[in-house]
Amino acid sequence: MNQTPLQRFYNLLKLDRKDISQIFFYAIFAGLVSLSLPLGIQAIINLIQSGRVSVSWIVLVVVVVIGVALVGILSLMQLRITENLQQKIFVRSSFEFSYRLPKIKFEELYNQYPPELANRFFDTLTIQKGTSKLLVDFSTALLQIIFGILLLSLYHPFFIVFGILLLILLYSIFRFSYNSGLATSLKESKYKYKVVSWLQEMARNNMSFRKKENFEFALSKNNDLVNGYLENREKHFSIIKRQFIQLIVFKVIITTSLLLIGGFLVLNQQMNIGQFVAAEIIILLVINSVEKIIVGLETFYDVLTSIEKIGLITDLKTEETTSAEATYCFTNISLETENIKFKFPDATDNILEKINLKIEPSEKIVLNGSNGSGKTTLMRILSGLLDPTSGSFFINDDTYRKIDLNQYRSHIGTIIQGEMPFEGTILENITFNNQHVNHEDLKWAIDSVNLGSFIKSLPNGLDTKIFPEGRQLSSSNAQKIVLARSIINKPKILFYEDPLDKMDEEASKEIIDFIMNPNNKWTVIVSSKNDYWKQKSTRIITLKEGTLISDSKN
Repeated sequence: MNQTPLQRFYNLLKLDRKDISQIFFYAIFAGLVSLSLPLGIQAIINLIQSGRVSVSWIVLVVVVVIGVALVGILSLMQLRITENLQQKIFVRSSFEFSYRLPKIKFEELYNQYPPELANRFFDTLTIQKGTSKLLVDFSTALLQIIFGILLLSLYHPFFIVFGILLLILLYSIFRFSYNSGLATSLKESKYKYKVVSWLQEMARNNMSFRKKENFEFALSKNNDLVNGYLENREKHFSIIKRQFIQLIVFKVIITTSLLLIGGFLVLNQQMNIGQFVAAEIIILLVINSVEKIIVGLETFYDVLTSIEKIGLITDLKTEETTSAEATYCFTNISLETENIKFKFPDATDNILEKINLKIEPSEKIVLNGSNGSGKTTLMRILSGLLDPTSGSFFINDDTYRKIDLNQYRSHIGTIIQGEMPFEGTILENITFNNQHVNHEDLKWAIDSVNLGSFIKSLPNGLDTKIFPEGRQLSSSNAQKIVLARSIINKPKILFYEDPLDKMDEEASKEIIDFIMNPNNKWTVIVSSKNDYWKQKSTRIITLKEGTLISDSKN
């Protein structure tokens, strides 16, 4: 069940109850000290007014100065706690993203662009700064308002009315602007991400936008998105502006009323001049606290919006794996499907329809069919990336769902369409720094995909840094690195989607000869437009419009 932004914010704060309790404790103490200062000033004024300059007067001055210093020290302690809190929020968010992004169910990413989802991490910075500001400023302001009203009520019953009016104002502003303020903030954020996403697309395809007409299109689309952002930003600002106007009107009315009534009470000797000055100082503190809260509502909306944006990532379903105790030892792997059907969540028709297959160990299989026939979907079900909508998938005669997905994946190698190297060294790209990979296995994998001569030509060899998507590499060498990665652990099954489409014919044939060699006991399931795979295969499975129409030995 999806949570509201407020519920998400509450759950975030619950993680650091101890730190937040300390912030409130210091805020209460600082609030009491701050509001005791007017009482000290009142006493000093009364002493001066009476013409008595004594040790008491000096002591009161020292006490007031110590109080000011103490409030500063308490604020510094709050600052230390909120800094710790910001660091915790950043660390937790980074690991939340690191854990979830690779484990989000494949079907959940349908119609989603994963790098754009990763951009949501930047909302963590807003949550960091905003939460810190809200906890310190809001807690201090609310406590000053409460303590101030209680203290003022001791001077004269009239100030109780002031307190009631103040609370009504705060409630009214929050009650009647919260929903619209949050809604406009979310819409503004939506367009902000659309702008970022488009800029990311321009950067990713920068060569396509160098032509004058294409460049003008890019600017025009950016202009439309920015206009959408500005329109929604203006709507959000109008709510903030309305809140501030209400505050200004309130301040003018309250300040005028209190000055007139306070003066009247002094003239009628219901208050002395010291009490009047102290009361005005308290009133100014309270009004400034109200202003802090009203102005801080924009930060409040920003924090809730950021939490909601990140919440959209955490709400995406992740793959379930069995407990650590559930182990399964694979020696040879056979696969079987029984009446498998599949369709994406928003689709009306099945992509796969009643697929029945049995795949024995060491088979070399080519999935054949035109675009849209269901080859890729079937491949991803067999490799554990997708769950079938209905039907059964068995591994070694056991129901697929009973087997730990991590255990299964440790025995397979996959290359999905468009897979490229990540930012890091060549060694990291091939081995993922797996300590169990020895030098012999590494050399075998590199030589098997004809990557050795290229690596030897590099000054830093395996320690050569690769840019994202292998930008500085030729497309064929980038694919060879991914191929070496897929076989480094000598898997029992290889799942390949067009793994050699960027290579020339001669290089492709050499690698296909190696992959499909009967001496390699792994099972191979590949879909490719390169017919040489078919020549080396032992079996060809043909799909048409999601239905298996042919299954023949080669």
